[in-house]
Amino acid sequence: MHKYIPTIGLEIHAELKTKSKMFCSCRNIAISDKPLAISQKQKANSQQPNTNVCPVCLGMPGTLPVINKEALNYTIDTGLYLNGTISKFTKWDRKNYFYPDLPKGYQISQYDLPVVTGGYIEITQNSNLKTQNHSLKLKTKKIRITRIHLEEDTGTSKHPEGREGINYSLLDYNRAGVPLMELVTEPDITSAHEAKEFCQKYQLALRHLKIADADMEKGQLRCEVNISLAKTQNLELKTKNHNLKLKTEIPNYKLGTKVEIKNLNSFRAVEKSIEYEIKRQTEILEEGKKVVQETRGWDDAKGKTYTMRIKETSADYRYFPEPDLPPVEIYQSIINTRKKLLPKSLEEIEKEYIEKFQISPQDAEILIFDIEKYNKFDEIQKNKMFEIKNAKKLANILINEPLAIKIKNEFLLELANLLDKNIISSKIFKEIMPEVEKGKSPAKIIEEEGLKQISDSGKLESIIEKVVKENPEVTAKIKAGKSQVIGFLVGQVMKETKGKANPKIVNEILRNKIK
Repeated sequence: MHKYIPTIGLEIHAELKTKSKMFCSCRNIAISDKPLAISQKQKANSQQPNTNVCPVCLGMPGTLPVINKEALNYTIDTGLYLNGTISKFTKWDRKNYFYPDLPKGYQISQYDLPVVTGGYIEITQNSNLKTQNHSLKLKTKKIRITRIHLEEDTGTSKHPEGREGINYSLLDYNRAGVPLMELVTEPDITSAHEAKEFCQKYQLALRHLKIADADMEKGQLRCEVNISLAKTQNLELKTKNHNLKLKTEIPNYKLGTKVEIKNLNSFRAVEKSIEYEIKRQTEILEEGKKVVQETRGWDDAKGKTYTMRIKETSADYRYFPEPDLPPVEIYQSIINTRKKLLPKSLEEIEKEYIEKFQISPQDAEILIFDIEKYNKFDEIQKNKMFEIKNAKKLANILINEPLAIKIKNEFLLELANLLDKNIISSKIFKEIMPEVEKGKSPAKIIEEEGLKQISDSGKLESIIEKVVKENPEVTAKIKAGKSQVIGFLVGQVMKETKGKANPKIVNEILRNKIK
C-alpha cells in the first residue's frame, strides 16, 4: 500500500497557427503553414531578432489591440472537440507582472470568463498493459478540463554561453503577442504516466484540428504541472459473503501543499519531473517536515527539480478587466457553424480504420498518432481511385516504409494495388521505392525493367524441379518431417527468378511436390 497519493493538475499552453499575432497584424511566421505572401528575402529578414514586431505587440503608449478572430474560432473548435461548453459571453483581463520578456509589463489574458469551460479527455489506465491482439479491454478514465482560455505569448530571453565575461541576457520580441491557448485540467491525474498520456492526447487533438503544430521541442506546446501529495487511509472492505477481506486506500480529505513545475518541453520531462517530485515530497513528509508552496524548474540533464521562486497567487497578478478590448458575445449560430467544421473524433477515426478498412488496432493507433502519416492516408482514401480492399496494404506501406511519406498519393495507391494483386513481390517493391520517390510511376518501372511477379504455376514448375534436383539433402529432410527447411528451397527459387516468383505459389508447389 502507498502511504501518499499524488493529486496532479496540468496547465498546457499551445501556440496557435494563425496568420497573425493575437492583438496586432504582425506575421506569426514561426508556426504558420502558409504565411502571408512575402519574398524569401523578406521572410529571412523577419526571422531576425526583433524584426517581427510593431508598436502594439511592443506595448508602446497610445496603441490599441484588436482581437484575432481566427484565434477565437480555434479556441471554440478546441472546446467543442474536447466536449466542453462554449461561453456565450467572454472578456479580456490584464495579468500584471514584471518580467523582461513581457514588453507591456502586463499580459492580456482571461481570468473569470474564459472562452471554454468544462470538457474532458479520455485516457487509458495502465495502457502499458495492452495485449498484442487487443482482446483485453482496458479501463479508461476521463480527465476533466476546468477551462480553456486565450492570451498572448511573451518574448524570448537569450542567454549567451561559452564566452568569458558575459553577464547579460538578450531579448527577442518576435514571439511576443503570438496567440497562446491555455488549457487547465481538474486535479484528476494521479500518476506520471496519466499526465504524459493526457499531454499526448491533447497534442494529437490539436494536430487533428489543424490549429497548432504543438511541437514541444520548438516551444509550441508547453506544460506546467501542479502536484501535491495526500496522505492515504487504509480501509478494509468486506465482500457480500464476508469471506474475503479486501484492503484499499483512499486519499485523506486534506490535500497536501501544491508545488508547480515549469519549463517542461517534452513528454519525457512531464513524466520524469512528476516521478522525481513524488519522491522528493514523500521524503520531506517522511522526515516530518512541511512541503513549501513554490514554483520549481526542471533540470533535464540532472533529472531533478529545483527552486525558482515562491509561488504567486492570483492576487499577486492584480487582475482587472482589459480597458482597451470589448467583451465578446459568442452566438449559438457561430457555435453551430464551428461544430459542423470539426473533424471526426479520434475514437471515431480508430473505429472506422478497424471496422471499415480492416486495419489492425495496432496499425490504426500508429496512423492516428503520426499526424503526417494520418494526413497522407486521409488524403489518399478520399481519392476516387481508392479501393477499400487496398487500405490494409496502404496502411502497411505508410507505417513501415520511411520513403512513403514523400511519394505522390497516386503512386502510393498504385503500389498498394500492385502488391494486393500480387503483380510485384515485397522484394521488388523495396527495390523500386527509391525510383518511385524520385517521381517515376511504379507501373512504368515494372514494365520497363520486366519486374512483374511470376504467379504462373506452369512457368514456376520447371524452375522448382531444377531447385529440388540440385538440393537432394534438403528434400530428404522435408520428407523426413522437417518441413521448416522448405524455406531454403523457396529462397533458392527466388534467387533463380531474381525475386520475381510469387512465394505463396512456390510454397504450394513445393509442398505438393515433396511428400
